[in-house]
Amino acid sequence: MGKIELTDEEWRQRLSEGQYRVTRQKGTEMPFSGKYVRHHEEGIYRCVACGLPLFASDTKFDSGSGWPSFSSFVPGAIEEAPDDTHGMERIEVSCARCGAHLGHVFPDGPEPTGLRYCINSVALDFTRRR
Repeated sequence: MGKIELTDEEWRQRLSEGQYRVTRQKGTEMPFSGKYVRHHEEGIYRCVACGLPLFASDTKFDSGSGWPSFSSFVPGAIEEAPDDTHGMERIEVSCARCGAHLGHVFPDGPEPTGLRYCINSVALDFTRRR
């Protein structure tokens, strides 16, 4: 998988204002505001910036957090890095292909992983399973 690197202006042209704010500036959408919070179709959630498959719908669960939550990701699709902004110690998750900020991972998810990938809806696209 080759990395995708675009200039800031190219990202601005490719993404909506909200998508840009979250994926390129590490923003966060308001809880319960995203289109995938209560989404239950079968398929694949992809990176809105580059289309890389990130999460299968069968790993999605209702965490009550206000953001789409997943217990695992497509192998090789996610990169993790420490994030100590806002006075918190968290792990940021981003797209392995284009570096888009997606959200954070927390150790309070369901078995078998015990993880909760808390992801901004605006950072995702969805492809329905046929």
